[in-house]
Amino acid sequence: MQSWYLIENDADYQKAITRYEKIREAKKDSPEHKEKLLLAFLINKYESELWDMPDVDPIELIKIRMEEFGYQAIDLAKEYGDKGTISKVLNYKQSLSLTMIRKFSKLLRIPVQALTKDYELRLSR
Repeated sequence: MQSWYLIENDADYQKAITRYEKIREAKKDSPEHKEKLLLAFLINKYESELWDMPDVDPIELIKIRMEEFGYQAIDLAKEYGDKGTISKVLNYKQSLSLTMIRKFSKLLRIPVQALTKDYELRLSR
């Protein structure tokens, strides 16, 4: 088992993410499980310090990050696989799914917690 310290840069962060992905299915009470819990804590701490997220609803946050990264809706559709659904989500016609939250969190580097906030849909009757 590797010794872990506070994550201070992107290289450390990538190393921690890579290791976490390898051991994320570790059996409870195993050394790898304890390492996984530590890594989750360290990764979360680094991300919360790195990503100063504005207090907006998840869809606005996605739009802000898309602009920052130079992404269009088609880029999200490539990641998710359905252009129509992406359009509905970005126009507040459909809620984010758990799969979208996972994929967009990774793609746009947004903490999952920021994408799970409640927000109002704009459904026309």
